[in-house]
Amino acid sequence: MLLLKFILAILPIIWLIIALSGLKMAGHKACVIALLITMVLSVAYWKLNVICTATAALEGILNALWPICLVIIAALFTYNLTLKTGAIELIKKMLASVSTDQRVLALIIGWGFGNFMEGMAGFGTAVAIPASMLAGIGLDPMSAVVGCLVVNSTPTAFGSVGVPTVTLSSVTGTNLLALSGSVAVIQFILTFLSPFIMVCICGKGIKALKGMIPTTLVAALSFTIPWLIAAEFLGPELPNIIGSICSMICMIAAAKIFNKNQDEAYAIELKEENGEEKSLTISEGVKAWSSFILIFVLLMITSTLCPPIHNAIADIKSTVVVYAGEQGNALSFSWINTPGIMIFIAAIIGGFIQKATVKDMIEVLAETLKKYWKTILTICSVMATAKIMGYSGMISDIAKLLVVVAGSFYPLIAPLIGALGAFVTGSGTSTCVLFGGLQSETASTLGLNPTWMAAANVFGAGIGKMICPQGIAIGAGAINAVGSESKLLGAVFKYFLLYVILAGIICYAGSLIGL
Repeated sequence: MLLLKFILAILPIIWLIIALSGLKMAGHKACVIALLITMVLSVAYWKLNVICTATAALEGILNALWPICLVIIAALFTYNLTLKTGAIELIKKMLASVSTDQRVLALIIGWGFGNFMEGMAGFGTAVAIPASMLAGIGLDPMSAVVGCLVVNSTPTAFGSVGVPTVTLSSVTGTNLLALSGSVAVIQFILTFLSPFIMVCICGKGIKALKGMIPTTLVAALSFTIPWLIAAEFLGPELPNIIGSICSMICMIAAAKIFNKNQDEAYAIELKEENGEEKSLTISEGVKAWSSFILIFVLLMITSTLCPPIHNAIADIKSTVVVYAGEQGNALSFSWINTPGIMIFIAAIIGGFIQKATVKDMIEVLAETLKKYWKTILTICSVMATAKIMGYSGMISDIAKLLVVVAGSFYPLIAPLIGALGAFVTGSGTSTCVLFGGLQSETASTLGLNPTWMAAANVFGAGIGKMICPQGIAIGAGAINAVGSESKLLGAVFKYFLLYVILAGIICYAGSLIGL
């Protein structure tokens, strides 16, 4: 009976894998079909009545629209507006003043700035904005997205000012500071390796590391050391933010020292329209970066790091229970204090600074919505599927069999369970809600450290985001390649396998030595 439940429960996931990787189906089509399959199974086998199934789907759709799709559209609107105003051209020139080596720029933007965006906002911004910028300055778009998806796997736990780990602590009842430290320790090796993998992806092979080892080593150490210290002593809110700022400063300095001599094989050509070189003033640089600077400022002052402002606007929200069943979760809509709104405000103010008109902004927003409606449909379908699977018990039945089969070797698959949750939900936070309790309870049953196994869950969640349809759709949308989701999935899947295997080994080794 348990095996049958497992097979039926995993059918929507199997369908997504087949449709995206085998049939090369567009993401929005595959995900809508997965939703229909899930609804039929939920009603016919798990006996969740039609009203509960429909309201579970509605809850997922509303949760997808606000705040996830809101953040994604806001991030893409920000980038598209910088294209409209020409600010991106100035940003390219400033970056080129650091280096015209695509490997260096991949590290600064994809690794450093990407980790910063994950720490500040999350919800896909760490893929959407850096991938768009990298493609815009001349990197291969597919490589840019794959690189951003891979390196975004490890900062997920401390994304959105630590929300996934804070949520996990609440769900499991573990001490927040102890959990934060365990998360950093369990992820340290893969976090350290990520910038090296980023260089190989964007440079199309391991040979790309030639001449880049010193700068990449600086990128890795300057992020992971302050990141680990912040997680151990300050908690989950600041590690990504502190680590990324330190890393970007150190990488710029390292590039000036170690990459003076340009490797022509990796050079990016940034041409002036009039063919003349013109140095930028500080005010022009600030103007070009104004939208991104404002994103940082607004997200900082409205976060829990600034209690007076945060507390003043935190209660401007609506809370509603959408699911018709007894175990319905309260769905909250923060109308002001949410990353998407802050990014929109920053983009609009930045747009005015860059001399954009209201008409320009309306046109850019309309074009963005028109271009990315398939991405929105994909994310809504995935979130609806996840909610139905959660409320019906399908996800629990999948996890139960994995626990029974693994036994004492459970730590080997604990990150895989987290990855499975992220594949379905596309969210590190949602994965912690779904499987966090299961991981810690299983750890107690097996005599393992519940804090370590809870950390394994959010570790796996970040890895699973590499291949989740939602993340793939965000990546495809970021480079204006909607419809190429199956190609992206195929490109990133080998890195997913590598990370999830290494994560299992790390988790198991840690459990053996009592972590």
